Amino acid sequence: MDVKDSNGNLLNEGDSVTINKDLKVKGMAQALKRGTVVKNIRLTNSPAEIEGKAGGSVLVIKTEFIKKA
Repeated sequence: MDVKDSNGNLLNEGDSVTINKDLKVKGMAQALKRGTVVKNIRLTNSPAEIEGKAGGSVLVIKTEFIKKA
């Protein structure tokens, strides 16, 4: 299963990605700002989502909002 970022780059377990749009997250006081780096990502069962730690929480982020760092 190929997981790709918003630019079409192939993503692998452990990669670092950058958020390319301000994202509001349920349960968090502040939004994740554009340019936030999410390190050591994990791939999920869905090719449209990755899992990573940002803002002190583990989040599932859609690949359309990230680019490979």
